[in-house]
Amino acid sequence: MSLRRLIDTLCLAIFWLAGLLLLIILLGILGYLIYRGHSAINLEFLLASPKGLPLGTEGGILPAIKGTLCLIMLAVSIAALPGLATAVYLAEYAHKNVISQIINTTVQCMAGLPSIVTGLFCYALFVVRMGFGISLLAGGLALGMMIFPVVVVTARDALLAVNKHYRIVGTSLGVSKSYILVRILLPQAAPGIIGGILLAMGYAAGATAPIMVTVAAIATPSTGDLFQPVMALPYHLYILFSQQVSLDKAYGTALVLVSLLLILNVIAMCLRHQKRREG
Repeated sequence: MSLRRLIDTLCLAIFWLAGLLLLIILLGILGYLIYRGHSAINLEFLLASPKGLPLGTEGGILPAIKGTLCLIMLAVSIAALPGLATAVYLAEYAHKNVISQIINTTVQCMAGLPSIVTGLFCYALFVVRMGFGISLLAGGLALGMMIFPVVVVTARDALLAVNKHYRIVGTSLGVSKSYILVRILLPQAAPGIIGGILLAMGYAAGATAPIMVTVAAIATPSTGDLFQPVMALPYHLYILFSQQVSLDKAYGTALVLVSLLLILNVIAMCLRHQKRREG
């Protein structure tokens, strides 16, 4: 066996081992959560409000589930359209100039910001400066700002992955660029764009720091009022663990949260796989 083939085989084995290690870690975390949290999962836990003294030792997590879903929907509503518009500009209209470089650099910097920094900035801007208070609106804006770069990057990559022949043929036939974008490119890139939005939703669902400082409450009905605080699964989980309220309920809450994230990620992966197979 030649030295080059030996190096290739060794690198391939390392890549497979790294992927297998990640899979084992994921299955280990999921298995441990199922082992510790399955006893807490029942209809009352999923459909009731937290009760007991201290709060959370009895009852369930329904307000936290409702609050998390409201936050996710609001954040996606805020970030999806601006993110898609930015991605379209970068993929189809931007040229290699100063403006496009500034936009790309800004998006990359936003993606690299720690979530607590985003949360503190949004607290100072939306909660204090603009007077929204600790509210669903402030939390949705904070999470929307946090997932904006995720939407931009995934949508841009989905558009760039569309076969360039569509653009060349359309242009040669005299079809306008906007028509090619709306009727051909966006439908072709739709699975990747939707998958990116679902990944962003999962990212928002698991963010604790921005939720903690802009929207979260220890106990509230989570009615969906934009100017009222809500309960959220990450913050509720933090309270259960940090205050040692109930470890069984904490593991049950963690299992529900991880299950939600896994569902969103699996759907996103299926959409991307479908797109690759069609391609």
